[in-house]
Amino acid sequence: MTRRNTIPSILVAIVPMLAVSACQPASAAGDAVRLPTPNVDMPETGAHTEQTAVLAGGCFWGVESVFEHVKGVRKVVAGYAGGSARTAHYDQVSDGDTGHAESVEVQFDPAQISYGQLLQIFFSVALDPTQLDRQGPDSGPQYRSVVFYGNDEQKKVAAAYIAQLTAARSFAAPIVTRVVPLQAFYPAEAYHQDYARRHPDNPYIVYNDAPKVAHLKQLFPGLYQPEQQAVEVRPH
Repeated sequence: MTRRNTIPSILVAIVPMLAVSACQPASAAGDAVRLPTPNVDMPETGAHTEQTAVLAGGCFWGVESVFEHVKGVRKVVAGYAGGSARTAHYDQVSDGDTGHAESVEVQFDPAQISYGQLLQIFFSVALDPTQLDRQGPDSGPQYRSVVFYGNDEQKKVAAAYIAQLTAARSFAAPIVTRVVPLQAFYPAEAYHQDYARRHPDNPYIVYNDAPKVAHLKQLFPGLYQPEQQAVEVRPH
């Protein structure tokens, strides 16, 4: 199932009238909770270097939009991870049999925000980590939730944080987000990049993704920044 067919026709008519702006909770999205700070995190370097996180949590439009509003994030790219370069194309990924998950590559300054804080935001507002091979209205393995770690330190932080949330019973159901090594990240087609910012009145964005940004602003005011374009489109 693809997102183009997931919004009931009545919502297409109603949702735009509810939305004053793309960053307001236009639908019934008031149940997000700020999760605890990770007990295990990457050590602070104090230097303004650049690190990368690759995360998958359903449709990449919404996850990308969340991290574009996070202080310390320099660039966000929507794309695919988990499969091969040959099948890293939207029409093929949408079939659900390529091994790819819709993902985002987040380039961030660890002197301003840590890898653990990115995961805290990811699990708090960007997705429901208890949904298996789906997210919201979108179903299929291409919408699964994954932390693609780039090194052993990221693996340690991600695994420890999921264990911490599980021990605290932060969710009513088990967390099914996978922690797997990143083999490669492939940028998505240009029309997917920065999609929520460019199409704020799209009913899918209004109903599914704008509330995520509203929750970020509400739950993490110190890490929230106004809308910006933090995307780099690389050759595909």
